[in-house]
Amino acid sequence: MTMTTDPIVDVAPEELQRLLDAQRAAQDLDPIPDAATRRDRVDRLVAAVLDYRSELAEALSADFGARPVTTSLEVDILGGLQEIADTRERIEEWMAPTEVPAALGGAIPTFVQNRPKGVVGVIGPWNFPVVLVFVPAVEALAAGNRVMIKFSDMMPRTGAVFARAVASRMRPEEVVVVNGGLKTATAFSDLRFDHIFFTGSPKVGRLVATAAGKNLVPVTLELGGKNPAIVGPDADVAEAAARIAAARLFNNGQVCLSPDYAFIPESGRRDFVEAYRKAVLTHFPTFVDNPDVVSIVNDANYARVTGLVADAKAKGATEVVIVPEQERDRVPDPQARRLPPTLLLDTAADAEINSEEIFGPVLVVHTYSDVNEAIDHVARGEHPLSSYWYGGDTDEFQRFLLRTTSGAVSRNDFGLAYGNPAAPFGGVGMSGSGAYHGKAGFDTFSHQRPVAQSDLPTGLAGALVPPLTPERVETVAATAAAAAAEVTARLRPDGAPRS
Repeated sequence: MTMTTDPIVDVAPEELQRLLDAQRAAQDLDPIPDAATRRDRVDRLVAAVLDYRSELAEALSADFGARPVTTSLEVDILGGLQEIADTRERIEEWMAPTEVPAALGGAIPTFVQNRPKGVVGVIGPWNFPVVLVFVPAVEALAAGNRVMIKFSDMMPRTGAVFARAVASRMRPEEVVVVNGGLKTATAFSDLRFDHIFFTGSPKVGRLVATAAGKNLVPVTLELGGKNPAIVGPDADVAEAAARIAAARLFNNGQVCLSPDYAFIPESGRRDFVEAYRKAVLTHFPTFVDNPDVVSIVNDANYARVTGLVADAKAKGATEVVIVPEQERDRVPDPQARRLPPTLLLDTAADAEINSEEIFGPVLVVHTYSDVNEAIDHVARGEHPLSSYWYGGDTDEFQRFLLRTTSGAVSRNDFGLAYGNPAAPFGGVGMSGSGAYHGKAGFDTFSHQRPVAQSDLPTGLAGALVPPLTPERVETVAATAAAAAAEVTARLRPDGAPRS
């Protein structure tokens, strides 16, 4: 199937504002939708995506240049359904008010409302453009909000199909999809939403956060980073290599969760490289004409990744290209944007690939003589979205958990934390802020409003205003002194921290 695409047409800021105003007006008429309404909206959005599943998968293949339809169905269409099913079943539970302990010895009963924030803007990425707007949009609907989606302009065919799909079942004042280029994306970020949810690169995330900050709009940023994989001293190196290879090659490495570099024991380097090679050739016994290979998304990203490899090689790295021997002279292929699975060994510290997220089928391999070298390296760097450890639940693994910070950690496999809808998922620092998935997503798109009540015969505020009688002054001073004495009694006499 050959698909054509029309030139990208930007949406005027005035039209974006009109769409936002329409959603906000509709929300004002029903500010806290009941569970049945929320579930109906969720079901209709899911049905819209499933109705158009074949068209979406074909469009994704065309936009990538080459991507198996089955891969798109598995990940972009079906990938979020289990999490969504869990969310829709628990809407009543999550939206119910929550009792909290009463203040003043029970005199001030308090509960917390879970209120919709209002209108949520969802800005999606290009690598998994359907599921990564679909799931947050569902969670925003479950929390009772309206949703405007800005689809990635790098996926124009898919964006057009997705907009038609959503419009077939959703009213624009419920969910609306916006397509367009940089001007549209900039104007979209400038809108005064009640929350913005962004998935993409740190570079663009900064721009979105800056624009949102001007309007004091809260932002959830789902970014990426240099994800490490440490093969522990006790690990089966060959098994770890096979699993890391699969993780690196999923979507041809164009995944924010993919490991960018691996640390392995010095003694296991040869075994790791051979096992990695074997695993790659098992997944891709041919490469150049293999229909299961996903293309690098566009010429700019192809040039960027090949440039990172060239820079590393110029600074002394050894490149290991893994394709059948008879295909070695046919890769890489810039016309088809087929970049072969590659290992980089002995990479210099100042190589650009050590600081820039790769987003391609390239893995940098480092060795260690003491695993603490690897742990300390990860701890010193920017916080990644996901960290990986291969080996047992050992003292070294526990030190890794203690010393390093990342959005998530998975031991012995790829993306385990992401795949559990009961666990919050998000980055930290350069890899993002905020979280979603399941209850965490519902909470992200909700305002937790405390409601405190008093039936006391006198008001509390009266005790805080003058007159400041001598008795009151003495009582406050004595209370402060007693509090200070109580805290001091818990400290060491020499002022040093307790070990």
